[in-house]
Amino acid sequence: MKLSQIYSILGLEFSGDDIEIVSLSSLALAQRAQMSYCDSPKNTKYLADCKAGAVLVSKDMVDIVKSRAVVVENPHLAFAILSKHFSKPLIREFKPSNIDESVTIMPNAYIGSGVTIGKNSLIMPGAYIGDNVTIGSDCIIHPNVTIYADSVIGNECIINANSVIGSDGFGYAHTKTGEHIKIYHNGWVILEDCVEIGACTTIDRGVFEPTIVRKYSKIDNLVQIGHNCEIGYGSILVSQVGLAGSTKLGRNVIMGGQSGTAGHLSIGDFAKIAGRGAVSKSIEGSKEYGGYPLMELKEWFKTQARFLREFGNKNSKKDQ
Repeated sequence: MKLSQIYSILGLEFSGDDIEIVSLSSLALAQRAQMSYCDSPKNTKYLADCKAGAVLVSKDMVDIVKSRAVVVENPHLAFAILSKHFSKPLIREFKPSNIDESVTIMPNAYIGSGVTIGKNSLIMPGAYIGDNVTIGSDCIIHPNVTIYADSVIGNECIINANSVIGSDGFGYAHTKTGEHIKIYHNGWVILEDCVEIGACTTIDRGVFEPTIVRKYSKIDNLVQIGHNCEIGYGSILVSQVGLAGSTKLGRNVIMGGQSGTAGHLSIGDFAKIAGRGAVSKSIEGSKEYGGYPLMELKEWFKTQARFLREFGNKNSKKDQ
């Protein structure tokens, strides 16, 4: 839409060049026909090289963006409002699909527009394959799996029953009076080759870019992977792991049951997180961690032993 229309949606008075804005994008990737936003001083480092035709900023950042600035009180909230207007349609124009003749599609599976499915793949009953989804060769999509539009599934992948690939991420901007304004996610999900997804696991699509699960990763039942996460090559996530948005796992990371992360952090290659470990900041690879606050596992065991010696003895005396 025209930039003047965007000003109107945000209740702003327009002046200047009325350029066409085709989509929203991140500061790092935005091009001339796109709009981005900056809502934090820590992200101002990206503004100097940002190519976006327009950038939502607060008034204290105007001097950095200059003529491209769209000045608003709350850039994050303004972005959320606009994300609805630039969201992808749930129902797309029809395009023919490309499904290999060796593919087996069982009754009551839904195949959307423009879908590609490779040789010898199996789509079981009740599966939903959205528009423009790509599924490689020798994949098994179990009953009632939902794969949202634009998702990319590699070769030899297994997705177990009731899993959801590519749903909207959990992201909201907040008004002064407490309303939560939805951020529509226009990214997608990529599962590389030989990935297995357990039953009832959910993987959210990214805001602008993909959520990625690298080759040979194995994900158990009931795991939640937030938007824009990246799961490294050969990683293993055990049941009930939860990853907040933009978590980056290196290769061969192992996370035990019910462990989790805060968002926007990274875990190094070959790290191991014990069950119920809570990762609240970025950590090095090739080490074992546990507990909360997170520490190296051997230190966690020592801390637990000291705790039991101190408080266990007191409780025993009380019981006597």
